[in-house]
Amino acid sequence: MPPRQTQARPAISLGSMTLSRGLLLGGLLALWMLALVGRLYYLQIIQYVDLLARAERQQQRTIEIAPKRGTIYDRQMQPLAMSVATDSVFAVPSEIPNPEMVADLLAPVLGLGKGDLLGRFKTFKSFCWVKRKVSGEEASRLRDLNLRGIYFQKEMKRFYPKGELAAQVLGYVGLDDHGLGGLEYRMEDTIQGTPGRVLIAADARRQSFHSTERTGQPGKNVVLTLDENIQYIAEKALADAAAKWRMASGTVVVQSPQTGEILAMASYPTFDPNEFGRSAPESRINRAISWVFEPGSTFKLVAVSAALEEHLTTPQEVINCQNGSIMLSGHVIHDDHAYGDLTVSQVVARSSDVGAIKLGLRLGEDRFYRYIRAFGFGSPTGLDLPGAERGLLQPPSRWSGISIGELSIGQEVGVTALQLISAYSAIANDGVLFQPRVVRDVFLGGLHDSVDPASGRRIVSQETAERMKEILSGVIESGTGTTAQLAGYSAGGKTGTAQKIDSSGTYSRTHHVASFVGFSPVRNPAVAILVVIDSPVGAYYGREVAAPVFRSVAEQTLGYLNVPQDNPSSWPQVASSAPAGSPRQKRGGRAGFPPLGSEPPGVAPSLPVRTVSFTNPPLPEAGGTLILDDGPMVPVPDFAGMALRQVAEACQKLGLDLNMRGSGVAVEQMPPARALVPSGSRILVRFAR
Repeated sequence: MPPRQTQARPAISLGSMTLSRGLLLGGLLALWMLALVGRLYYLQIIQYVDLLARAERQQQRTIEIAPKRGTIYDRQMQPLAMSVATDSVFAVPSEIPNPEMVADLLAPVLGLGKGDLLGRFKTFKSFCWVKRKVSGEEASRLRDLNLRGIYFQKEMKRFYPKGELAAQVLGYVGLDDHGLGGLEYRMEDTIQGTPGRVLIAADARRQSFHSTERTGQPGKNVVLTLDENIQYIAEKALADAAAKWRMASGTVVVQSPQTGEILAMASYPTFDPNEFGRSAPESRINRAISWVFEPGSTFKLVAVSAALEEHLTTPQEVINCQNGSIMLSGHVIHDDHAYGDLTVSQVVARSSDVGAIKLGLRLGEDRFYRYIRAFGFGSPTGLDLPGAERGLLQPPSRWSGISIGELSIGQEVGVTALQLISAYSAIANDGVLFQPRVVRDVFLGGLHDSVDPASGRRIVSQETAERMKEILSGVIESGTGTTAQLAGYSAGGKTGTAQKIDSSGTYSRTHHVASFVGFSPVRNPAVAILVVIDSPVGAYYGREVAAPVFRSVAEQTLGYLNVPQDNPSSWPQVASSAPAGSPRQKRGGRAGFPPLGSEPPGVAPSLPVRTVSFTNPPLPEAGGTLILDDGPMVPVPDFAGMALRQVAEACQKLGLDLNMRGSGVAVEQMPPARALVPSGSRILVRFAR
């Protein structure tokens, strides 16, 4: 059998297989590398922004730090609203070892609910607020606990150092430092500034290892036209009236006629902006700009001024007031008294509706309407405060047959207190009306934003304004406003009493708006003052309710501003208890009182004479003796070195009537300290800086 022959295999077969496998492996590796590069490209390029944001959310937390709001000052640079640094408490729940125990400890200290705290700790991992802007006592107690995962962050808290003073003008700020009312809201963009931020980085275990802070930009400071002392005078007088007449609400406004600047703007009821959440919504209303009411007889200013300006009458013209009644389109309008013939000056002084209506009829609808608008009624005042109303005024095309008569006496028209005082300020300023304003300056560091006052607008001639001043002064001298007579100063003004419209749409017999608006001194008015009282109880005429408030505010304000007296004869004269040059008068020194220390120990000085009045002028160095009526006696405190508010509060507690001069601290007084005077006596105090 022949041997089997075997076929030899190619020598390259093994090498070929090795090459093929290498190529396959290389191809797979290339594909893997390509996929890896593609994936890296996708992650690093295409999804970079999204992934970076996700990483930052996981690894970083940002806390926004509210900027320091600008300070609000009065015209004397006294701070009325400021920001102070305070502690806020936050938690990093992932760092809290025992959330339930921590919630148990935190809840009673901060006045929070345990369940609420536990809910926050479970919902958030890296950051949650525990309580913001805590008190110093709360922060101290928390630091003593030294709890893990609980941290403090400094924030700015708004603080109003004067409490309720000018609360409605200033407004208030919420927890996030955003203005919610008044100037804080209106000037938010100016006062707020730019917030800062704190960036905190954490590792995988939520441990903070780095933080970066970006400082914010503080807000700009604002200087107001208000004067804190005049504001206090106005608010105190309004509060006293509220206590006496149990009124529903009211407002007092003090304005400079020559510039339109508001020196005081008081509203009742009021609130404390430091704790605005505890106040009723109606107490936060600025009634000087938001309350629209029928002005009543104070609106007669428009008809009389317009008739004088159009040469339709003169102050001396006699008008037949028809025994106090007039008929218009079948409706009879009555005066409070049955007047016969009255001059135009007497029509205003005695507040005759019939006389005012006859002047309105002479003007005619279109001309009368133009003057109403010229005085600023029915138009925005342009004041930098939120909530300002423009009032209610219908055009002549919508008037009825009696509208011109109703408007002449302040009915069928709605005005705001600010509109009304601006109209009287225009007369006081020789017929030129200035736009009212409360902001005087805005600044940051040495940079000031110009706040230029608007130019005045003439509405009547200077001659007409001078005639109206004389007419309005007659109201106080011998008309319905005698209760507004000032001690030592001349004044002009007008009373107003208007019935309110009740829910049935008719005039109420029991609810009224009592008002008085005027200016002083008459020849060169330094201030215009308006008082409006809503629904007083026990009396409702403007002369009974509002005029005495005007007198109180005007006397104190003029004294504070050091306005020279132009009518000193209005001070009652003092009869001295001893002849001039007598030993007692020489020994007494000032005002006829014996010097302190001249009496036996424990015996206060007393006066034997029994009438009351002061020397003319009523300064301590003028001499004379205070003469007393029988009645309860109170000792006069020593006011030396005390501020105006402290003196006013002391006088109020003792039932003494304060009359002040100047500003600063008390330097002289009459009667002197420790003198015994009857309750209700007038105390004269001079202040100086």
